[in-house]
Parts: sequence; structure tokens; C-alpha cells
Amino acid sequence: MSDLPPSGATEPVPPASPGVPADPTRSTPPAAVPAPASGHAVDPTAPGSPTPTDPGRPAVADPAVPTQPGPPGSPGSPAVPAQPGEAANPAAPAQQGWPAYPTTSAQPGAPGDPGASAYPGAAAGSGGFAAPGQPASGGPQPWDPYRTDPAAPPQGWTWPVGAAPLPGAAYPGYALPGQPYGWHPGLDPQDPLVTPPHAGVGGWFSRCGGALRRGWRQLLPIMLLTQTVPAAVIAVLSLAFAPTDQPATGPDGAPALPDGYFEHIFAFYGVVLLAALTFGPLQSTGWAAGTWVVARQAAGEPVGVGAALRYGLRRALGLWGWTLVVSLLMTVGACFCLLPGLYAAFAFALFGPIYLFERQEPIGRAWRMFHQRFGMVLGRVALVMCALIAAAVLDGVLGAVNQLAFGVDPMGAPGTAAGAVAVAVVGAVLATPAYLAQLVGLVAAYAEQRAQEGPVNAARLAAELG
Repeated sequence: MSDLPPSGATEPVPPASPGVPADPTRSTPPAAVPAPASGHAVDPTAPGSPTPTDPGRPAVADPAVPTQPGPPGSPGSPAVPAQPGEAANPAAPAQQGWPAYPTTSAQPGAPGDPGASAYPGAAAGSGGFAAPGQPASGGPQPWDPYRTDPAAPPQGWTWPVGAAPLPGAAYPGYALPGQPYGWHPGLDPQDPLVTPPHAGVGGWFSRCGGALRRGWRQLLPIMLLTQTVPAAVIAVLSLAFAPTDQPATGPDGAPALPDGYFEHIFAFYGVVLLAALTFGPLQSTGWAAGTWVVARQAAGEPVGVGAALRYGLRRALGLWGWTLVVSLLMTVGACFCLLPGLYAAFAFALFGPIYLFERQEPIGRAWRMFHQRFGMVLGRVALVMCALIAAAVLDGVLGAVNQLAFGVDPMGAPGTAAGAVAVAVVGAVLATPAYLAQLVGLVAAYAEQRAQEGPVNAARLAAELG
């Protein structure tokens, strides 16, 4: 046998390395042709000859002549050198002509995954790609698409730019994931005073009941002192100054008024009006104090009857003044017809909470709030009015019983006078729950309307009272 090496490659070809495939944007250079020996002529037309117009470039193979196919590392196939700094990738495709995936740099300290594809979003070990918006198996995700809490927004979710409503602005026409339409994250669905926009009349009833359960120990003495006592005094004065003379029939059959009838009528209404004006600041003190108790208890702050009355005294004159204006508007409307006066009573019903919380233009603000959400405000105020109508009906029934038991002129004798006064006082006391319902219902209705306009909670409302 000959000791000479076999013909063919003069150097052994190293085995194929499972390194990272080359950059797909970089074409594979063809096999180099050895330079001609010194002294030999070069045929410029022969394949593989160097270009005569570029004497400085080394001779390369003619690109028109394809290289022989074969797996990398086989005898006769050129070996492509790896780029400096590239790591081996055992998952790279080995067939010639397949595009190689570009490698991605791993995070510092992150363990490598030899079975994962190089493309972000591709399924690990499969070499395929995940559909847009679908999670890739085995790879870390920017947020978990399969949340355990369906009501919670995805991790990393934020309001679109310019979409989040500002305080006091109307809500946009979309909802958070898992939340009702129109919901906003600035509102607490469990707030003890503010009814969220989607809760409806059931949520309003729940807030009213919660306010009564929390504050009846403070609200009851406040209402008894500032509302029941004036109502009882006015009822007793009405018994004392009510005209007892009834119209009679004249000789010609026409009705004839008794002497001094109009004087008695004017005296009766004058005394009642004067008593109402006198007790007006005291009643306004009670409304302000009760509102303070409801708001602060909902915010979890301590309250007391004395502190509430002191707050009510600071706001009494202003609230009483606006009460006189609203009463005048209602009276004027009732003089034209009963319906305009009733409409004014509904339209201006929220003026008291508006003045206490916002302290500016309560009449105009109440009018706009009523007409912006007509059905909602009308429904809440109508429910409050039902409680007041029930109290008025009860007072009328007691008045009829009083007249039947003690006559038309109960104050004419001491015995009948004592009985009539006792019945009047009982009627005023029985009307106290209606005052509580009026206070709590209007404050809860106002808080609900504020929630319709923007994010608000009980703590903010309590702070606005001052």
C-alpha cells in the first residue's frame, strides 16, 4: 500500500458543530478557489477565475456555479465559520436551504432553554409560532392571560391615553374588564354612602338603611330636638288659634260668615307663619347636623351629638336663607296651579345637600342635576315624598280623631285642652321617622348624583363639609 495520503481534501474536515445558525440576512460565501500558482496564466473566461477589473480582491468561485448539496460537515461541503461570540444552538435546523432563526440574547442570570425557539412568542420545543394575541407555551408572558379572578383587570392594564375620566367629568362609554358598563376604578362598589352608577334603586335603599343603622343613636335626638319639638309647638299653636266659628246660613238661604271670621283666619296663619320663621334656624341646624353625622360615619370618623349641633349652628343661617328662597318659589308655583308648585318641590329638593357640600348656587345646581338625570332624581325624591305624605296622612288622621274626641273648640275647657295637646304631641313624635327618612334619603340621593358625574367617596364628601 502507498504511504501517500488519498487524493481530495488535503486537510481533515472537522465534524459539524451544533452551533447557532448563521444570520439569515448574511448569505453563505461560496467555496474559495485556490489562487493560481505563480507564473501560470489565468483564463478570465474560466469559471472561478478572478475578475480582471478588481485585481485587489481574492479569487472567489463563480456564483453561477452552485455548491454541491449535502449536510454540513460532509466531505466536499464547505464549512461556514461561526460568528465571533455566537453560542451553540442545538435546536438549529440542520437541513441546507432552511432559514435559520435569529438568536436572541438571554436576560442576565436567566437560565437557558435549549428546547425553546429563538423567535419570541414561538412555542417551546415546537419550532412554530403562536398566533397573535395567544400565549406561547413555556415562555414568560408580560401578563397572565388566564387570570384566576375574572373580575380583575389584566396585569399591566392601564387606561388608554385621554380615556380616563377626570374628577367631575362624565364617564366614558366603556367598562373595565369584568365590571358593569360605565364603571370606573375610582369608585368603590362597597362605599357605605355613595351608590355606584350601576346599583340602581336597590343600592340607594341599601345606603339609606346603612346610614340609619349606623347613626340612629345620634340622628334620633337631633331630629327630636330640631324637628319634632318645633312641629309639636306649631301643632299646639294651631289648636289654640284655629277659628272655631263656622259659616252659617242667612235668612235668604245664602251662606253668611260669622263676625270676625277673616280676623281669626289671618291671626291663625300669621301665628303659624311666625312660628315657622322662628323655628327655621333651629330646623336648619338639625338638617346640617344630621348631614354631618351621616357623611362622617360613612367615612369612619367619630361623631357626637354635641359636635354635630355645633357644626349645624355654623351652617344654619345660610341653609335657612336658601330654604326661604325655595319655599317662596314653591309658594308662587302653587299659587298659579298645584302642578308647578309640586314640580318646583321636586326640582329643588337637593338644594340642602348641595349647599352643605358645595356651598355655591344650590338652586341652579339642583335644577341642573334634576334635569340631567330626570328619571333617577325624580324617583329618589318621590320615594322621600312618600314618607312625608305618609306622615301627613297620619297627622290628618290624628287631627280628625282629636276633633271627634274633644270637639271643635278643644281649648275651651282644661280637660279637653290637655287631651288635644297630648294627641298633637303624639302626632309630632310619630312623624319623626319621616324626618329621618327625608334627611338620609336626600343625602344618599345627592351622593349618588355625584357618583354619576365622577369618582367620589364618603371620605371626600365628609371632607367637603368642612
